[in-house]
Amino acid sequence: MSKAGTSESVKVKPQQTSQRPRPFKVLLHNDHYTSMEFVVYVLQAIFDKNGSEAQKIMLNVHQQGIGIAGIYPAAIAETKIDQVHKMAETDGFPLKCSMEPA
Repeated sequence: MSKAGTSESVKVKPQQTSQRPRPFKVLLHNDHYTSMEFVVYVLQAIFDKNGSEAQKIMLNVHQQGIGIAGIYPAAIAETKIDQVHKMAETDGFPLKCSMEPA
């Protein structure tokens, strides 16, 4: 009630729920030309993996044909994919990197 004794209507905005960005898996694909050492280097340099994590992911890429480098929001995943492709091109490798919903 207001000081004058009349009721005031208060408008309440609907509560907005903040949703987390949809996660995406960043995938490295096997090929017959990119060295295992280079894949490990990429995983350490771009995806901040330690040596044993990078080795494990690289072996998945080599043996299964694909490996998950990390899970990120779309914008970060796209940036990391661009970094991988630029690094691979600079070093003369055809390493393919892609993303898919997690």
